[in-house]
Amino acid sequence: MPAPRALLGLLVAAAAARAGGICSSRGCAWNRERYRERYRDRCPPSRAMHGSGPQGLRFLGQEEAQAIDQELFTEYKFSVDQLMELAGLSCATAIAKAYPPSSFTTSQPAVLIVCGPGNNGGDGLVCARHLKMFGYEPTVYYPKRPNKPLFEGLTTQCQKMDIPFLPEFPAEAALIDELYGLVVDAIFGFSFKGAVREPFGSILSTLERVTVPIASIDIPSGWDVEKGKADGLQPDMLISLTAPKKAAKHFAGRYHFLGGRFVPPALQEKYALNLPAYPETDCVLQLT
Repeated sequence: MPAPRALLGLLVAAAAARAGGICSSRGCAWNRERYRERYRDRCPPSRAMHGSGPQGLRFLGQEEAQAIDQELFTEYKFSVDQLMELAGLSCATAIAKAYPPSSFTTSQPAVLIVCGPGNNGGDGLVCARHLKMFGYEPTVYYPKRPNKPLFEGLTTQCQKMDIPFLPEFPAEAALIDELYGLVVDAIFGFSFKGAVREPFGSILSTLERVTVPIASIDIPSGWDVEKGKADGLQPDMLISLTAPKKAAKHFAGRYHFLGGRFVPPALQEKYALNLPAYPETDCVLQLT
């Protein structure tokens, strides 16, 4: 049975307080147009390129993305936790470039990371840890935790760094707007198919109503990996991992980053990915 609104508010506020993220005012809680207007001078300008990315860049279908992932594991001997660490670091780095701590109007740059039950959720946990190292104050909501050593370890690492985990998800978008300046969507990745099950259906319904910016990892949660979803979540930022998926062509937010600078040249050539060159030693590249 859901907790009463007042109790839930206290639970969320307590977790945000431990993260140092409670705002004395509405802080970063603006709709997309108001956010752009208010932070135009604070956020780095978007470097627009042709379409949704550099010309010739390959956008992957779901089966292609899965095949590349499998080949990285079987042929190139990458481990899941190795790729997860690289992906999560890339996401935190992209977020730091688009939404530096100085752009938050709250006393602390409070970020809510919502993690799903699979590898996308693991990327979110790694991202939360690196955001903490970058000077942000992350809070995690992780309702469906796999009983596997990898995810248990990632959870413990966050807890040992004093990253709070919410016991309940805020049922009202206004409460999220009040407490956080950014939401990271790490619920579903490119393996997602079918209908969204609870509790994630309710979570996404709430996130669709928040006015603070949302950064989605690899795929906006709830979207068809190839067709997108016009009436679903509309994030301000998308961080494509390895290579963009076809759904990214429907992304209309301000920031599209490519992350995960680990694809071997032979694999890039085999799948004709046409990945652009990353700048210097950066692990992310801004596409739009």
